[in-house]
Amino acid sequence: MTSKVSSPTEQADEAVVGEQRKPPGAKDVRRLDRVIIRFAGDSGDGMQLTGDRFTSETASFGNDLSTLPNFPAEIRAPAGTLPGVSSFQLHFADHDILTPGDAPNVLVAMNPAALKANMADVPRGAEIIVNTDEFTKRAMQKVGYATNPLEDGSLDGYNVHPVPLTTMTVEALKEFELSRKEAERSKNMFALGLLSWMYHRPTEGTEKFLRTKFAKKPEIAAANLAAFRAGWNFGETTEDFAVSYEVAPASKTFPTGTYRNISGNLALSYGLIAASQQADLPLYLGSYPITPASDILHELSKHKNFGVRTFQAEDEIAGIGAALGAAFGGSLAVTTTSGPGVALKSETIGLAVSLELPLLVIDIQRGGPSTGLPTKTEQADLLQAMYGRNGEAPVPIVAPRTPADCFDAAMEAARIALTYRTPVLLLSDGYLANGSEPWRVPETDELPDLRVQFAQGPNHTLDDGTEVFWPYKRDPQTLARPWAIPGTPGLEHRIGGIEKQDGSGNISYDPANHDFMVRTRQAKIDGIDVPDLDVDDPTAGTDNAADTLVLGWGSTYGPITAAVRRLRTAGEHIAQAHLRHLNPFPRNLGAVLKRYDKVVIPEMNLGQLATLVRAKYLVDAHSYNQVNGMPFKAEQLAAALKEAIDG
Repeated sequence: MTSKVSSPTEQADEAVVGEQRKPPGAKDVRRLDRVIIRFAGDSGDGMQLTGDRFTSETASFGNDLSTLPNFPAEIRAPAGTLPGVSSFQLHFADHDILTPGDAPNVLVAMNPAALKANMADVPRGAEIIVNTDEFTKRAMQKVGYATNPLEDGSLDGYNVHPVPLTTMTVEALKEFELSRKEAERSKNMFALGLLSWMYHRPTEGTEKFLRTKFAKKPEIAAANLAAFRAGWNFGETTEDFAVSYEVAPASKTFPTGTYRNISGNLALSYGLIAASQQADLPLYLGSYPITPASDILHELSKHKNFGVRTFQAEDEIAGIGAALGAAFGGSLAVTTTSGPGVALKSETIGLAVSLELPLLVIDIQRGGPSTGLPTKTEQADLLQAMYGRNGEAPVPIVAPRTPADCFDAAMEAARIALTYRTPVLLLSDGYLANGSEPWRVPETDELPDLRVQFAQGPNHTLDDGTEVFWPYKRDPQTLARPWAIPGTPGLEHRIGGIEKQDGSGNISYDPANHDFMVRTRQAKIDGIDVPDLDVDDPTAGTDNAADTLVLGWGSTYGPITAAVRRLRTAGEHIAQAHLRHLNPFPRNLGAVLKRYDKVVIPEMNLGQLATLVRAKYLVDAHSYNQVNGMPFKAEQLAAALKEAIDG
């Protein structure tokens, strides 16, 4: 069968483009402005790979997109069980979109567990493609189905497509010398081929990917290609799929430039490399693997050609200790972790505050407390980032708002660290880290100049006329101390965790000096130059000005903006602002808050930003919170914000 069929790329010219049409011999093609697809199956069914390949082809086609990978924390959860379900949701459109979507238009369910785990999110009328081979009596009983949902009428409100994916994949691969178990592993490629036909996705990239991925196992590469092509041709020939769909490229959405699909962790990695190049400093990463931050270590280890050095330490404390040592030695130093790791690194972050050395601490937040939910997302580390150290140890905090924005956030964190000689905490999260969207690759002349001047010689004259180097003599504008490279003649000075004497850096137990140093370090953070907060308020200055402001930070940007758009389309007046800098806050934040009668702060925690805003600005901010390990849904937020407007 598969050895004689033409490839998807060979048949792609037959696909219909434009409005709904039906050339001779072709099926109906319907144009849509957006689609949400969710692939779901066992954690061993390759759903993440399937979703990633569909996403890559969608990006190359030119659609705007947003993704939400969702997988269990267990390395291999029990097959066929609800806790073992892995899914990948992709929202793509011919216009600007901001979230992976609330509810899937298409669910691909590889087994009964995948169907049951996801049906609560699937709206009536949606397409459901089901692998009927897996709906055995035992498999259905395992997840609590008393009767077969494909036969008992419970799915009558949906467009169900029963497809024996496993059987058809094995049949397509019968010419290959593979065991049945090996052949069954390619059923995700059959499903990918079918969906690629349904939505007119390019296929060249996937075929090239499979050849490259299995280059050392050509028989496996050929089998996966055959399964992929068989799925595509099944869609083309079967009567069950009478319609295919087209989502045009989002050509009017993006400014001119070179784009690529990028995840938050990858964008963050590239941002760190770009920052080191713009600073003309070697990049050093001291890290200990932890979900969902490990991908940054994996990525940076590939870029030794850019002067990147990576150290996989034996634990979190060693990782940040090595990074701080690299900062002392003159590198752009980084340590990556998640919430539990920040707790372990807290003493060394305090040491970096005392030493006043540039250090980037990247926290990819996940559900807690303790080890919590390693593969789920949360925003619950804000107060830990702000206050989670002994003594008065203020640290700047920066938070990206989208996967692509992680690049710019990394650049900004590096700017602050290098300019003000301070550790900086960057708060991403699992949703941003694993999700992806199109990113315009910047030109090098668009990037900021981050070069620094190291201390070269004495900077202070004693009363007796002797010229000496004082490591804590400060820049009057930034309050940053000089950065002296070890081994530079004449710049010898003490370091250590004990309090420093102002100027000289000698050990000091003097109460007045300690008070002065504490206040000086705080003043340095308070004085960091950050942009004013932009407010999106079309009604400002009109007779119908909005009286409600929704304020967010981090990854809530997409759901908040989508919810605000829905409300404005419905005729509501509402303003929106989103914080990148959480310490210090933008200087105009207080004035912005006072312009509105109501302030709503949605967060994936129990109200941490709301607590800070209430304390600092004495504003009765209303907190809207969610801590279920998943990002907000736009519809859910829109309803909550409507209540706030009407309340």
